[in-house]
Amino acid sequence: MSNIFDVIIIGAGVNGASLAFHLAERGVKPIVLEKRFLAAGATGRSSGLVRMHYDLLVESQLAWVSFGYFRNWQERVGGPCGFTKTGFLQLVRPEQTPALQANIAAQRGLGIATEVVSVDEVRRLAPGFFLDDIQAAAYEPESGYADPTSTANALMNAAEAHGATSVQNCAVTAIHTAGGKVSGVSTTQGEFSAPIVVNAAGAWAKGVCDLAGVDLPLSTWRHDTMLVKRPPALRDPHLTVIDFPKLMYFRPDAADLTLVGLEDGNPLGQSPDGDADHASPGFMEAAIERICERIPQMEDAHFHSAHSGYDAITPDQHPALGPIGPEGFWLDTGFSGTGFKISPAVGLCMAEWILDGKPSTVDISLFTPTRFAEGKEIVGENPYDSIWT
Repeated sequence: MSNIFDVIIIGAGVNGASLAFHLAERGVKPIVLEKRFLAAGATGRSSGLVRMHYDLLVESQLAWVSFGYFRNWQERVGGPCGFTKTGFLQLVRPEQTPALQANIAAQRGLGIATEVVSVDEVRRLAPGFFLDDIQAAAYEPESGYADPTSTANALMNAAEAHGATSVQNCAVTAIHTAGGKVSGVSTTQGEFSAPIVVNAAGAWAKGVCDLAGVDLPLSTWRHDTMLVKRPPALRDPHLTVIDFPKLMYFRPDAADLTLVGLEDGNPLGQSPDGDADHASPGFMEAAIERICERIPQMEDAHFHSAHSGYDAITPDQHPALGPIGPEGFWLDTGFSGTGFKISPAVGLCMAEWILDGKPSTVDISLFTPTRFAEGKEIVGENPYDSIWT
């Protein structure tokens, strides 16, 4: 194998695979270097929600473009992504209802199928839910979830079919520069050369930045999820739900399981090499209590399994995308827990930015990693609370 490439991508999660796919579609020769195996990090632990509701419009734009991939995956990419339409509800506290309404109006302007629904309508859509703590919700009838590992595999397979290369069990140990420009990397499997190096290393991105001499306020957060087996009375799949009043989200999984994640109590700054095979102490008890508060019939559910995972997080909880540091060094990381559902569009826009000088499908330049040093942290147009705490 030649060691000379057009672009080196560090990290084979869904966003690294997406970028490789879109670059290779453009005739570029990328290589993806992964220290473990495809989707070994946050992607393999992602809950896989596919929805368009955000309080920052550009993220809704990215999710909307990505949705076009998920619902036409075979034609756009090939292979399976596991997209399952369930319908999606965004529940908010009463005082957040005006922001919800404003965000839905903006999203409808993009063409997204979303609407404000009353408590009575939510009750029809989600019979058995406790709803005394909301006044309205957002409803996306076409949304749902997909399988993150299958998605990453399909993107990487399609990238390789267009000429990309991937190498697993290949840890990057040094990033080389010459004359202020990147020139390649050293790895546990040898030297690779390219004028562009993209850090898509997720929870390990801070260490990759250090190799390039880039000081960026990236950290990690740990996130636990649980699966429960629904009781016979709830065997029919339910909607996918983000539940701000209860600080959780949940969605159906397989035939009769429900996946539950909490949006608080996620520790920051831990090593990404920690134990991800077991949930944190106290998580399962808290998750069971909250899902039973929202769906009282879940009292008869049975615990199935639980695990954890790590992802990169930025100070404003929005991704770090774009060039920084030595010429040719780019970031594609810091998704703070919401990177899966926007990954097809992010890869497309990053490829445009790298090859054309600017992103054209969606202007993602506000996610520039230089914003932190410039004091320009991102806030949504109609913001909710900061939930990843």
